[in-house]
Amino acid sequence: MDNEQVGLYTLDEALESLGFGKFQAFVLAYAGLGWFAEAMEIMILSFIGQAVKSEWGLSSNQESLLSTIVFAGMVIGAYGWGTISDTYGRRTGFLTISIVTSGAGFLSTFSPNYLSLVILRGFVGFGLGGTSVFLSWFLEFVPASSRGMWMIVFSTFWTFGSIFEATLVWIVMAKLNWRWVLALSSVPSFVLLFLYGVAPESPRYLCMKGRTGDALRILEKMASVNRTKLPAGVLISSRSTDKAEEPTPSEDRIPLLPSLSKSSMQSKLGLSSFFMLFSSKLIKTTALLWVLLFGDSFSYYGIILLTSKLSSGESGCFPTIQSSGYLLGDSLYVNAFITSIAELPGLFLSALLVDRVGRKQTMSIMFGLAFIFLLPLLTRQSAVLTTCLLFGARMNAMATFTVASIYAPELYPTSVRTTGAGVASAVGRIGGMVCPLVSVALVNACHQTEAIAIYLAVIVVSLVCIQLFPYDTKGRELSDTAS
Repeated sequence: MDNEQVGLYTLDEALESLGFGKFQAFVLAYAGLGWFAEAMEIMILSFIGQAVKSEWGLSSNQESLLSTIVFAGMVIGAYGWGTISDTYGRRTGFLTISIVTSGAGFLSTFSPNYLSLVILRGFVGFGLGGTSVFLSWFLEFVPASSRGMWMIVFSTFWTFGSIFEATLVWIVMAKLNWRWVLALSSVPSFVLLFLYGVAPESPRYLCMKGRTGDALRILEKMASVNRTKLPAGVLISSRSTDKAEEPTPSEDRIPLLPSLSKSSMQSKLGLSSFFMLFSSKLIKTTALLWVLLFGDSFSYYGIILLTSKLSSGESGCFPTIQSSGYLLGDSLYVNAFITSIAELPGLFLSALLVDRVGRKQTMSIMFGLAFIFLLPLLTRQSAVLTTCLLFGARMNAMATFTVASIYAPELYPTSVRTTGAGVASAVGRIGGMVCPLVSVALVNACHQTEAIAIYLAVIVVSLVCIQLFPYDTKGRELSDTAS
């Protein structure tokens, strides 16, 4: 008998019926705060390196390591937190991520020497590696028809976090020092920890585990808060289900994995979900995502670091830039603030495009524009023109980075979503680890042309990868299996 005749409905049909209301607004605020916190901690890399270098007499390589160690921690954390969230639930991931990030971030304020600062910032990076879990969690509450737009709205938290951090540093560094910046930047992570108790588990994760009873209770609460109604009938995991599933929390099925006892399942799930990324159905997606997110991370974080290096003129290689009175004193903070604001029009443009032309075309357009803005920087430009070009490049790089971050979890099934998106994010973070060596080392050595040429080459490779993805996810329901 047809599903409609016996009154069955799927989670996607329930989300469409419930719409986007106050309940999702809370989920958006909590998940967005996770990205706000990450943006603040990442933006610190543009500021504290130079301040610590001056105070402790560090070399350029030691300064670069302060950035690289954070990204190294993120590489490890991205895989670890994704596996934990797919195995034990999204909420468990939030709790451990918040504990590690807030604790290490605050303790780094009291670092007595360079080595302790490097170690603690590495732990901060380890915690920050889990922020893709927040994205996947929010994604699983949003109706498919408006998912692209709301994911762009979610990404504005990153931009506002960047702007807030630039403003914070601008104010605090003038009166206090870099230790106060570290302390104040850890506050959002403590807020996440404080609000953890009211964050709901993902109903999609619960359905994937077979816990449709728990998922239904969350959907009923969502309906009550949103003042809407669920479809009539019984909740099922998918339309491929031939009969209604028993709505009990004791079920613990994983569609993509062999049948296992509950005690052995959790110990094997992390490794199994990782190897599932290389199955015949997912390996092409996995490989292309790794290259794309590497290119996104390399270009986006590279532009952030280029802003600080080209604006400060500390290498002594750019007399035109240094000669501008505008760029003396607070120039680094002013330019960081200006280029952070550049992300807002980029996000607005991508929000207009992502649910109209699709993820692939939006990324291609924005990456192409980033290439055009970076091209003139192959040669030395005036201070004002340099800032304008970096403004445009960051605007489009952020838009591409955002759409790619949306696209990644959409491509994977629920049972490996946070693992797949987390590992792809981890590979992307390697781009963030490498880019300080390009931005800092090459620019300091008066090799601006070579540095920009590398960024342009990475963008070209990323554009090719975008064209090779087999399909777009615009308007598609999230899948729960690899079928």
